[in-house]
Amino acid sequence: MQIATWNVNSIRSRVEHVVDWLKAHPVDALCLQETKVIDKDFPSSPFRELGYHAVISGQKSYNGVAILSRQPLAEVNAGFEPVVGTELAGDLDEQKRVLSGILDDVRIVNLYVPNGASVGCDKYDYKLRWLYVLRAYLLELQGRSPVNICACGDFNIAPEDRDIHDPVGKDTHIMASPAEREALQAIAALGFADAFRKFVSETGHFSWWDYRTRGFRNNRGWRIDHHWVSAGLYERATSCAIDSTPRGLPKPSDHAPVVFTA
Repeated sequence: MQIATWNVNSIRSRVEHVVDWLKAHPVDALCLQETKVIDKDFPSSPFRELGYHAVISGQKSYNGVAILSRQPLAEVNAGFEPVVGTELAGDLDEQKRVLSGILDDVRIVNLYVPNGASVGCDKYDYKLRWLYVLRAYLLELQGRSPVNICACGDFNIAPEDRDIHDPVGKDTHIMASPAEREALQAIAALGFADAFRKFVSETGHFSWWDYRTRGFRNNRGWRIDHHWVSAGLYERATSCAIDSTPRGLPKPSDHAPVVFTA
């Protein structure tokens, strides 16, 4: 099974890129983030023509997640509330960032973790609260079903210094601050492992490059798009790779797709 993740930074702006990529890489499921479109305006038709089913949780202009799959997903849930309840989810589901469903023996959880803006601001506190609820959400999913879990998407966190082109000053930088990394490790402690690091140990491999700094040209990037997988899925994994080719296209997303195979 191949499960890919890609923050497309507007599906309507990038639909041709995604279609072309799927023609070359016919994965079983593709998790999209930052679709930036309400559900009724999601461009499903070109993906349907390729044989993909689409489940969508979107909003206008911001956020938004979708899963394209060759077979229909079972037990689809959007948001935290269906799993953890209204009290814990609170207002977090107002932003469309969570979508999951079962494909064969794997529950795919598509995530777009908040960016956080800057360390110490309200959006940073929101991100930490969101990650706390994500941990509760994944813990509840583990207890509900014996299937494997693949939590993938744009986590907006570089787990280690080797995931950053230049980690100097990381402690005060969003996506690498101690509190963010601790929150991610609390999720990992539930029994999830970073699939990419099963196969690649060195630095220099990134999934996001800033538009503003010519980051891609100089490979000055961050690895913030991940597949965190449960133990059984980790054991049977055969590869996890970043495909940087689409980042070099005209008018690209600032993220590259990442493909997990098991």
